[in-house]
Amino acid sequence: MSFLRKILRPPAERLRPLPLLAIFAMLVASCKYTPQPGLNNSARPSEGEEAKIGSLVLKSFEIPEGGPLSKRHTCDGENVSPPLKIEGIPEGTESFTLIVEDPDAPEGNWVHWLVWNISPQFDEIPEGSVPPSAIQGTNDFGYEGWGGPCPPPGRAHRYVFKLYALDNLTELRKGERKPVLEKVMEGHILAQAELVGTYERGR
Repeated sequence: MSFLRKILRPPAERLRPLPLLAIFAMLVASCKYTPQPGLNNSARPSEGEEAKIGSLVLKSFEIPEGGPLSKRHTCDGENVSPPLKIEGIPEGTESFTLIVEDPDAPEGNWVHWLVWNISPQFDEIPEGSVPPSAIQGTNDFGYEGWGGPCPPPGRAHRYVFKLYALDNLTELRKGERKPVLEKVMEGHILAQAELVGTYERGR
């Protein structure tokens, strides 16, 4: 019998309790998060990360990403704003703000369009118009509304359409300019998206 007890009894060192540090390490490892394919694994992106853009998308069937704007939407044509489509609206969005500018202008960023208080119930902005309740600011041509691309002859310029999802309505009167608009947007941006088009005038 004493021989059987020796066989069945585990070695004493196996019965020693694990150190607290080892137990803690095992718990941390078991709780480690593993992203699952096909699921939205982004909870809250860190500030400054590209993920901040999230799933918000701005597109236009008239403007292929990085491609040319139609002459119709420029000062060489009918000078009407292009149609836009919004997808992936974040939860909690109360309004959208749209800023369109040319970073390649000789004077620096040239503002072509400012629109705010675009209701999230509208996921499309038709050509040459803005949704009801939306307010337009003053562009760098000096008037309210859309000012189409009109670069000097030569190389192509980029036109960046920046869409911001905000958690509030923007309390600004119509005709305000970009610096004032950007100031009141601070602390209210949920997500943003960009669409870039180009335009070039011949020499």
